[in-house]
Amino acid sequence: MCTVKDSLTKTGSLSFKFVAWILVDTTMADNVNERRDSKRVFINYCDTFQGRNVSKYLSQCLVGATVDENEEEDEEASVASGDFSRRHREGCYQIISTFKDREKDRIRDKPAFIKDILDYKTKEDLLEHLIECDMIVYDITEEPSAIDEAVWVVSELHADLERIEKPKMFILISSVMTWANSKPLDPEDTEIPFTEDDYRRRRAHPNWKDHMNAEKTVIKMGKTNKTKLVTYVIASGLTYGAEECIFHYLFKSAWHNTESLQIFGTGQNCIPTIHIKDLAAVVQNILDAKPKVRYLVAVDDSKNLLEEIVKAISKGLCNGKVKYIVKEDALLMKEVCQADFDQLLVNLRMDGGFIRENMQIRWTSEHGLVENIEAVVKEYRESRKLQPIRILLHGPPCAGKSTIAKELASSYKLHHLRVSEIIRESKERLRKSISRAQQESEEDDDDDGKAAEDEQLLVAIEEDEKSNDGRISDENLIRLVRDTLKSMKCQNQGFVLDGFPKNLDQAKELFSNEDNDGEEETSNLHYDKTITPEFVISLQADDDYLRSRVMNLPESVVTPGHTDEKGLLRRLKAFHDLNNDDNTLLNFFEENEIHAETIDISLDKTIDNRLIMGRITRKVGEPRNYGPTEEEQEETRRKQEESRLRREEEERLEKERQDKEEAAERKRRQDEWTERLNEVKRQEHDMLESQSIPLRNYLMKHVMPTLTQGLIDACKVRPDDPIDFLAEYLFHNNPQVD
Repeated sequence: MCTVKDSLTKTGSLSFKFVAWILVDTTMADNVNERRDSKRVFINYCDTFQGRNVSKYLSQCLVGATVDENEEEDEEASVASGDFSRRHREGCYQIISTFKDREKDRIRDKPAFIKDILDYKTKEDLLEHLIECDMIVYDITEEPSAIDEAVWVVSELHADLERIEKPKMFILISSVMTWANSKPLDPEDTEIPFTEDDYRRRRAHPNWKDHMNAEKTVIKMGKTNKTKLVTYVIASGLTYGAEECIFHYLFKSAWHNTESLQIFGTGQNCIPTIHIKDLAAVVQNILDAKPKVRYLVAVDDSKNLLEEIVKAISKGLCNGKVKYIVKEDALLMKEVCQADFDQLLVNLRMDGGFIRENMQIRWTSEHGLVENIEAVVKEYRESRKLQPIRILLHGPPCAGKSTIAKELASSYKLHHLRVSEIIRESKERLRKSISRAQQESEEDDDDDGKAAEDEQLLVAIEEDEKSNDGRISDENLIRLVRDTLKSMKCQNQGFVLDGFPKNLDQAKELFSNEDNDGEEETSNLHYDKTITPEFVISLQADDDYLRSRVMNLPESVVTPGHTDEKGLLRRLKAFHDLNNDDNTLLNFFEENEIHAETIDISLDKTIDNRLIMGRITRKVGEPRNYGPTEEEQEETRRKQEESRLRREEEERLEKERQDKEEAAERKRRQDEWTERLNEVKRQEHDMLESQSIPLRNYLMKHVMPTLTQGLIDACKVRPDDPIDFLAEYLFHNNPQVD
């Protein structure tokens, strides 16, 4: 490669300014390359909320990105996109970590964003691994057991400074709860916030004194030799975002459409907060820039009250209602542990002036949870995979749509929407809205306007029902259905829309994009993505099959004019008129690339629609919810136990029945064998009897007369040797000799 000196020698025309520019550019390139070298960062517990999300964030951050604007722009775009699929990018921080439950280390998969999971048996082994890392981050906000380990590690590093060859950085992520009992800066103005400059005046909550002692130790250990060990403490606000942590019980209750979210006490306490990504960005800035300030407060700009936070979550995920409960009752809630209870009741105003003015942070939520509730709710749904499942069932009358819809709603925990139920519930909702507006005279103009609209709609519906034999117009019906689909319960869990819309025009009107709020992701679509079904199931069968099905219905379930033969023929004709090859609501979905799953119901001969349900569940995939609740799990266990006992009882009875049958069979066979044996004996006896007759005749004729007389004489004489006497007698009285 030609050097600058060679170029000067050859050309003799390079200006001094140009040479200086080349030298500066070369130096900058060397510095960039130096910064781009990957750094090993240890973060304890990659399976806790903060540990996981901070690790995930840093694993995609280029080393030194926050001190270089060009690099920062590229790096921030990658992190903001949430693309963590690329593993261990070159020049990024390499995350080394542990699992909270080390007993499961060997059977648990390593997260993609983690470089290595440490395997150690003793603290000394752990220390040897940590000495190989460039930076060490300990989060003590979630696991109290991490406090002692963090203090021990930083103390050992301080004691072994001579062994440390490369400079080490130790960051302790603590909590603003170490400030919870601090006295106001101005007793007359309690709203003046605390800053990093006031950290020596902080007073900890009684349950967080160990955290404060850990903070003091970390700061002290970093003062001895800053060239080898530099330490930082971050007093973090209550974190939110991603899958949520301390506020999760509120998000979960709201997502499950609870009647109202609970506020502890009056809810007038101010809670310092920070988005988890913004906390991770603070850690990144410290790793990159090594600021001179060793104690930092990491909070966003909000000064939200507990009441404001709970109301925002309720409005963002359910009906916006809240209720106040006394603090003693809050302690009885199994969803809230003591540490969470303490943090939710903290009343503390803090200002992170240093991080805002001196750090390069592209805030995810600079102004707090309340102001950014829509984005936070969206992030929560995506992180927890709680996206709604929207299903439409379409098909001819008596095809079993309602039965299948009910099974799908139960299996996926969705809301089963039938037109009749939508109308009934909507009328009830409208009446309650009107009644509430009349009772609350202090409502603002917006609420008065809403109540007037509700009253106008209710009157229009009732007029439709009077003039149209109980039916309402398409315009009002579509409005009711659309409002239901837009409701929070359908936006949270999803729905199974049963047999509506019935035609193409209704589909276009119902799912049109006219009321879209302008989001970029749906602005180019011809339908409202938030309410349009993503799965369309078209049940099909020929008329003869449906007629046969209706004819076999029990009389008790037949509705005259509806599910009898006459009603079926009328409804079939209406269905075919609205759904033919050229004009069917399925065309709307095909045009929008939502392809229907067509199922011939006549092919399923099972009683419980097993084949149909199997095809639908394979199409829809896994549920997108929290899974079974504790009560449902207990009910499942109870049913499994009942099933086991019933199965064992059935097996016992079956065994007894089989034993009885086997015993009876053995007795039958034994009796049969005995009978056959007796028959054989009888036959042998008869055969012997028949064969012995000539012999008996011979003896009776030629032997017995003489022998009998000899025996009689022997009895008369009674000789000493009767046998010899009888032989002598027979010898002398042989008839043949005579």
